[in-house]
Amino acid sequence: MARSYKQIIYANTPSPAIDPDLSKGTFALKTATIPDPIPDDKVLVRVHYLSLDPAMRNWLTAKRSYIAPVERGAVMRGQSIAQVLSMGRNLKGQYKVGDWVVALSGWQEYAVLGAQEAEKIVVPPGCRPWDAMSVLGLTGLTAYFGLLEVAGVKPGDTVVVSGAAGATGMVAGQLAKIKGAKRVVALAGSADKCSFLKNELGFDVAINYKDEDWRKQLKNAVPDYIDVYFDNVGGEILDACLSLAARNARFAICGAISQYNSAKPQGPANYLMMISQRVTMKGFIVLDFAERFPAARKELAQWLQEGKIKRKEYIVKGGLEAAPQGLVDLYAGVNTGKMMVEVAPLTEAVEANRATL
Repeated sequence: MARSYKQIIYANTPSPAIDPDLSKGTFALKTATIPDPIPDDKVLVRVHYLSLDPAMRNWLTAKRSYIAPVERGAVMRGQSIAQVLSMGRNLKGQYKVGDWVVALSGWQEYAVLGAQEAEKIVVPPGCRPWDAMSVLGLTGLTAYFGLLEVAGVKPGDTVVVSGAAGATGMVAGQLAKIKGAKRVVALAGSADKCSFLKNELGFDVAINYKDEDWRKQLKNAVPDYIDVYFDNVGGEILDACLSLAARNARFAICGAISQYNSAKPQGPANYLMMISQRVTMKGFIVLDFAERFPAARKELAQWLQEGKIKRKEYIVKGGLEAAPQGLVDLYAGVNTGKMMVEVAPLTEAVEANRATL
């Protein structure tokens, strides 16, 4: 008997914010059937944890970007931690039942994928499978290349990270400490987040940008001005950091989550500081560094095992249907750490690998 499963498809263009209502909003619920047999060149995976990422809003409507937009009527794009349940005969030497993979599954409970869409995970000692979607995945790699390559952080720098309690920001700040930054300043959206960043992760200063005097706090926190700014939010925080840029400062523009749902995104007003202080501002996409991912992952895994990098997950319960509201909550800044949806709990993983979890 054919087995059906749930998918979430992209149904309606945001206007401009995402509407999480599955009956009439941006997304819709659909059912599909697992093919039997599995095609010779495909692998069947069950999705356990689905990644929620700031870039997803841009995937829905961007006309010129690093990746084509999601087509209306298609399964919403997304990465997941999944487990192999079956495979076609051509892939029996590449996978076995119970293997954990990082999958380009999209928003669905099961997925039938090609070999290039399901990368087997080798879990280093002391690490967890879902680390491959956070510190050892695109999240950690984005922080690694943005801070080390794009911004060129060096010993003695004063580093500011916005969105510092998010998955990428918290890794970027910790990497700055590892690389010898003199001072690492975090900007986040609540007192609890600031406490976590300072007391648990070792940031020197953590500022709640919702405080009325956050600009004054930021100025006081960087008496020698800002050498490196790792930007995840854009908007007024980017402007404030430009006003405090040191000579020859390097600004790595990773994201602009404060502007993604705006009908008229706000650009920097203090851009003349780029001239007077010789500031370099560069946007980047982590996929540009794909050839160097293995070496970077090895170094990140070592720091994770040594305790030099700490991680935190924010897991949304409620199954696949919780993904749209989870994405809205991501833009509202509810999470501390990597945000993911629990599509299927680990207690439902096949027995072969449960001991590794």
